[in-house]
Amino acid sequence: MAGAEHAGLTVSQACAAAYPGASVGVLRMTGVRNPEGDAVLDALLEQTAADIRDRCAGLARTDLIARPELAVYAAYYRRFDKTYHVLLQLESVAFKGKPLRARGALVAAMFRAELETGLLTAGHDADLMVGGLTVDLVAAGDRYTGIGGRPIEAAPGDMCIRDGAGIVSSIVYGPDDRSRLRDETRAAVFTTYAPAGIGADAVIRHHEAIAIGIRAVSPDSIVDSQEVFDVG
Repeated sequence: MAGAEHAGLTVSQACAAAYPGASVGVLRMTGVRNPEGDAVLDALLEQTAADIRDRCAGLARTDLIARPELAVYAAYYRRFDKTYHVLLQLESVAFKGKPLRARGALVAAMFRAELETGLLTAGHDADLMVGGLTVDLVAAGDRYTGIGGRPIEAAPGDMCIRDGAGIVSSIVYGPDDRSRLRDETRAAVFTTYAPAGIGADAVIRHHEAIAIGIRAVSPDSIVDSQEVFDVG
């Protein structure tokens, strides 16, 4: 059932009722590039990883979970008997010395921002999305194809985003394959899920961190829009 409408985005009544206080941020950028690797971005990733290790020196896993943003996501994932994967990735970088790396510059810029802020984002090729976006609730039997072609049976009750052709991401299982970021992507959409407890200012800072990473590779890229929409 339709719910509140925003420019280019609709929130279903079911999702609004299930997740009062939640929001979704949408960042749209054009003129982007997505090379496999880039020396300037690699240096930024290395510096971010070093900063994370410095900030986390002497901390334990429980200290990370106590961070307000991570605590919000950890609680959300526990509803579905899952562990927040950004927390696991942060632990790998902070405590195990793993490098901050991802395949493709756009995903790497997004991943860097996730580890910096703790917020969860899905990235898409804007030219492969169909129509407007709807923030919705996963229904029993909802399925989509995840990155790499893996079949996903989405978790009923999870928050998801759909375009005119189906689910493009869900919180628990991540983005779809159909609209994924590709080597040839030149226009990108980043959608940030913010359960109740994550304020709009945090989402905006997160989007700014994504843009910094992208501009390291694509200095002429443009932020077409950056908005935060209330879910309920």
